[in-house]
Amino acid sequence: MGKLLLVPTPLGNLGDITFRALESLKKADIILAEDTRTTAKLLSHYGVSGAKLKSFHLHNEHKVLQYALELVRTHENVCLVSDAGTPGISDPGFLLVRACRENNLEVECLPGATALIPALVISGFPTDRFVFEGFLPHKKGRQTRILAIKEESRTIVFYESPHRLLKTLEQCAEFLGLQRQAAVVRELSKLYEECITGTFEELIAHFKTKPPKGEIVLLIQGIDKKDKDAT
Repeated sequence: MGKLLLVPTPLGNLGDITFRALESLKKADIILAEDTRTTAKLLSHYGVSGAKLKSFHLHNEHKVLQYALELVRTHENVCLVSDAGTPGISDPGFLLVRACRENNLEVECLPGATALIPALVISGFPTDRFVFEGFLPHKKGRQTRILAIKEESRTIVFYESPHRLLKTLEQCAEFLGLQRQAAVVRELSKLYEECITGTFEELIAHFKTKPPKGEIVLLIQGIDKKDKDAT
């Protein structure tokens, strides 16, 4: 009986992979990848060969779940990777991890790159307590999710895509207030990494003139507990 090993990959800067991650990929019999083309480029860059690449992504995870589970059962070393960062966080790996646990198959996750922690640290918002909300629903349920954090006193962390960022900022401004402080962190570890902070009003004005590109982490400052108690 084998085990599933979750292997974090770089967010952008290829120098951010760990020695242990590389050794694990070199020893792998099977590598389950969100996008096999992206992973193939990463493996080629590091001279990793030998493992069979198999697709496991958002559009096929239910269909191939049992197949992937059988691969873990019958191979000694099966690695799961995402396109960037730690697999299983706001990506398709969750179902496979849960299925492995339910079937008494060992699961291990290596420490490594993930976007939310460096974004939180550089935002300047409190880091002692925070809540990670992943991606907002694309359509149904967006307003409900935003309203649910209106009274949150902890720092709130979202992932967002560049083409939905402005809509999200405008909706947050509508339901949380124009003057709530927020930060947009994009392109972490890459050449054009930036962290833009300000009120929702200021961020909306900024990104209307400078459309965002790249992977984005949106952070929202929680309300002051003294202000919350006074209401």
